[in-house]
Amino acid sequence: MKIQLRFFASIREALNLSQETLELPATVATVGDVRTYLRARGGVWAEVLADGRALRMAFNQELANADTALAENGEVAFFPPVTGG
Repeated sequence: MKIQLRFFASIREALNLSQETLELPATVATVGDVRTYLRARGGVWAEVLADGRALRMAFNQELANADTALAENGEVAFFPPVTGG
């Protein structure tokens, strides 16, 4: 399955990457699976996307949780939580 990845704010800065097209193996079926798959790259990827690290995820521009199912040519975005004031 092919998806588009988007990275925003401090996550984009840490990875030095704003977007990527990725062909996923069949075992990656949810937004949480994408996070785990990317962490396996190691280094800064493992740090930025670590379990317990505060970050938000979206699928096709709607907030998502780890169990949100993927679809072909979908967009997964990772961004830090934001606060207003």
